[in-house]
Amino acid sequence: MTDNYWGRSRNTIISLTIAATMTACNAKPVPTTSQLNSNSTQKVPPVTEPIHKSKTAIQNRNFSVPIKFQGKIVYRVEVPQQEKVIALTIDDGPWKPTTTQMLDILKQNNVKATFFWVGKTVQAHPQIAKEVVAQGHAIGNHTWNHHYHRVTPAVAKDEIERTAEIIYQTTGVRTYLFRPPGGYLNNGLAAYAKSQKYSVLMWSQTSADTDPRAKYQVFVKNVLRDAKPGGIVLMHDGGGNRSRTVKALPEMIKGLKQKGYRFVTIPELLQMSP
Repeated sequence: MTDNYWGRSRNTIISLTIAATMTACNAKPVPTTSQLNSNSTQKVPPVTEPIHKSKTAIQNRNFSVPIKFQGKIVYRVEVPQQEKVIALTIDDGPWKPTTTQMLDILKQNNVKATFFWVGKTVQAHPQIAKEVVAQGHAIGNHTWNHHYHRVTPAVAKDEIERTAEIIYQTTGVRTYLFRPPGGYLNNGLAAYAKSQKYSVLMWSQTSADTDPRAKYQVFVKNVLRDAKPGGIVLMHDGGGNRSRTVKALPEMIKGLKQKGYRFVTIPELLQMSP
């Protein structure tokens, strides 16, 4: 009886193991919050991560936009009861070595930011792009070539769609966040983005870190002086030597925290709007 009992038990264990293995292999991906959000009409490709991945990791694969912000230009977001939140945005990367240096600073301070990427720099630095996404930061589209001049609708489409595709092919991210190079809204690029239901993200305050003469302390002063709840801060990790911005970033973060601010990504900020 003992031998028969253990024989039957062993067969049962084997059957359960096989069943569990088949279930794990055939499990369907869990839909993201953005796919289920009734406030968004964007069609987002299914996420391919297995179900044992964390909810946060799955959500960060897609950056859709609440319907009230689709096709709209956003400078700042009204937040409930003037809650002291602020979004750091970083343009023109990924870039060596600046992006990696900024990632280290953001990680040390437990801060998430939103990176607006130029398509050709993603193509040039795919590993850095993957690391930005792996660390949980949000991603936006900043065109392929970062041109300022007026373009035709066909060129605007190519600039934005090529960038969207290289971001997706490199990182698996789909994003409906767009920032026009230089903040130009009348050269055809923003118009195409709006027609495709992107949210066109501008800024409410700038570090002015493209000023070649300013010391890094000026960047810090600019950000702290103009900070407001729901604000969007502009700075750069690419497009040139951004070593001064790297030096300024820790002091910006420290100063904003001392003022009582906490940091959110652009998708989080848009979701907070009443």
